[in-house]
Amino acid sequence: MKIFISCVAVGAFGIAGLSPAMAQSAPGFPSGIWTIQDENASISTAKPTDRNYVNGFNLNWTSNPGAVPSFVANLGHAIWGNGTQRVSLGIVQQVYTPTDTEAINPPTNDEPYAGYLVARFGLIQDTANTRNVIMLDAGVVGRDAGAELVQNDFHSVIGQKGTHGWAFQLPSEPAFNGLISRTWRLPIANFGGLETDALPQIAGALGTTQIYLQPAVTFRIGQGLNSDFGAPLIAWGPSGTDAYQQTRPVVWYVFGGASSQFVGYNEFLQGTDFQSSRSVDPYRVVGEADVGAAIIWRGLRFSYTQVFQTRSYYGEVGNLHEYGSFAVSGTF
Repeated sequence: MKIFISCVAVGAFGIAGLSPAMAQSAPGFPSGIWTIQDENASISTAKPTDRNYVNGFNLNWTSNPGAVPSFVANLGHAIWGNGTQRVSLGIVQQVYTPTDTEAINPPTNDEPYAGYLVARFGLIQDTANTRNVIMLDAGVVGRDAGAELVQNDFHSVIGQKGTHGWAFQLPSEPAFNGLISRTWRLPIANFGGLETDALPQIAGALGTTQIYLQPAVTFRIGQGLNSDFGAPLIAWGPSGTDAYQQTRPVVWYVFGGASSQFVGYNEFLQGTDFQSSRSVDPYRVVGEADVGAAIIWRGLRFSYTQVFQTRSYYGEVGNLHEYGSFAVSGTF
């Protein structure tokens, strides 16, 4: 629990402390883009629901363009060359459970209970038609991530029964992860006042909890597509990030995409690195498809994404895992 509080404090002080030093819209309030986002597996057409990756929460601040510490800016330019830069700071929590959440002692061939709580730092660098991203996470996986507290207390508030097997969750260990990605924005055609484009992306993660390589592509139709690089997701993978700029009075689009994740390591399935824990064998290739919509109006961006994933481990119940992702961002 102490680590849970510490991670929240680190992220909160980072957002409230470092961000005002780089950009201020009013005394004591950092300008930029503020985002609150939630992902939940109960938003699903599949059976059973509310399993595996159950919930994700993100509170994030993204700076205005150019409001970047000089040493970070120099690093980005050294890697990618010229481009417009932003930094982001956030707090992320994710909750994972087995399919059988009623068993006090869950089956050993089911996904382990696990929590993930980190402070997240990102560097975003754009050109007219590319977005490069580096994300770094630092925090904890396991009991001190507070996943049991968040899930069962929320279920209590909404009148649902709690899950019973958290005594068998992954033990606490430090979590350090890095992700790097590039997205290309490729206009396709304009017709009847509508724009279409493709967003191919390549992403890779390396860290104590996940190692993977993920190619992806998203197709969009709408108006003002040059305002962003797609809708954001919390779970690492295809994501347009929280950065955007409004290029017309009303920006909107609908989208659909697909990706393949080539898995080298997944601690949430394979168990903790330095202690004995429950584990299952992961599939080495996991497919994903998503559909959704986004709108930007008066500086606010609303996005919704429905994600469909193939089985991620041997013995997983159900053909597809689904979750919905809703994000609200505002510029200040």
